[in-house]
Amino acid sequence: MTRFIDGHDRHQPSLLPPCVDDYVAPEALVGVVDAFVETLDLAALGFGRTVSAATGRPGFHPGDMLRLYVWGYLNQLRSSRQLGRACERDLEAIWLMHVARLPDDRRIPA
Repeated sequence: MTRFIDGHDRHQPSLLPPCVDDYVAPEALVGVVDAFVETLDLAALGFGRTVSAATGRPGFHPGDMLRLYVWGYLNQLRSSRQLGRACERDLEAIWLMHVARLPDDRRIPA
C-alpha cells in the first residue's frame, strides 16, 4: 500500500465525458457571452463578411470571433496568441469556438 494518491491512467478512453458541453457549467459566464452575441445583428453593426465567400479558404464566422474576443476580455486575455493558446487549453474557449483549437493565431483578425 502506497502513501500517495494514485492518479488515473491518462490513456484510459472513458476517463472524460464524450461531450465538451459536459465540462461547461450552465451558469458559466461563457454561456452569457454566447447568448449575447447570438442576439446581435452583426451586419447592421458593420461586421464585414457575415456571409462566407465562395472561393478561398473559409475563415471563422465573425460572431465566433466576437465571442472569443469578449470572452478573452472578461478573462484578461488580450492578445491573439493568448486567445489561440486558450482555444487549445481552456474548455470554455473550446466550447465557445466549437473547435478543438484555432489553427493559427495569425488567422485572428487584429
